Amino acid sequence: AGPKMQFGRKQATMLRSLVLLSACVAASAFAPTSGFVGTGRLAHAVKARSTAAAGPKMQFGNPFGTQPASTPPPAPMPASTGGMVPDMGRRNMMNALLLGSVAGPLLVLPAVLISFLVPAKAGGGGGGIVAKDALGNDVKVDDWIKAKGPGDRSLVQGLKGDATYLIVNDDKTLEKFGVNAVCTHLGCVVPWNKSANKFCCPCHGSQYDKNGKVVRGPAPLSLALAKRGEADGKVTLATWSETDFRTGEKPWWK
Repeated sequence: AGPKMQFGRKQATMLRSLVLLSACVAASAFAPTSGFVGTGRLAHAVKARSTAAAGPKMQFGNPFGTQPASTPPPAPMPASTGGMVPDMGRRNMMNALLLGSVAGPLLVLPAVLISFLVPAKAGGGGGGIVAKDALGNDVKVDDWIKAKGPGDRSLVQGLKGDATYLIVNDDKTLEKFGVNAVCTHLGCVVPWNKSANKFCCPCHGSQYDKNGKVVRGPAPLSLALAKRGEADGKVTLATWSETDFRTGEKPWWK
């Protein structure tokens, strides 16, 4: 769980950096530029006022009563927000970074989710997964046998995350199979009843023998089996694909 947690933190740090970079570029895209377009308007307004003030005097001093030639108004200047023109190059760069900051995480997120959801596989043992104890640690064969007595049936995390019983034989060896603890009736986790030498479901009373074969309903099927293996001294579990030795039939869980 440690490497996955560190990987998730690195992804979160990368996302925060991308968002911060996009915000900085967005702010710089609308920074003031060196060119202003309002200067021409101001000069035209000053000139118009001067002409209006001088007009009556020229008419009064003109003995022929002719009107002075009027100058054509200047062409209108393009309007802009605050008299500034945004830099189009910065806008394009900002749009590209915003697109990248959205598309990047969307492409990485599926890989992150898959890495968390798919259980880790062992390096050997026929491709089975490594069994985990209650704390999420790999189950080691020697340590497990030392901690458990003969006939012990204790739970580990097995295939698809299902609770699975490992069985310790009387000769202090692990049984070649594990028993899935999920009841075949409505999915309750079936505890091992040592005094009755059975798996007894507390939900609706279903019972299974010491190997997980159903002996009392309403459960319709026996508990699923898992093939127990070993890789690098660790317990591995894989799908049991052979004939169910308890019933002589094909496994229903395949």
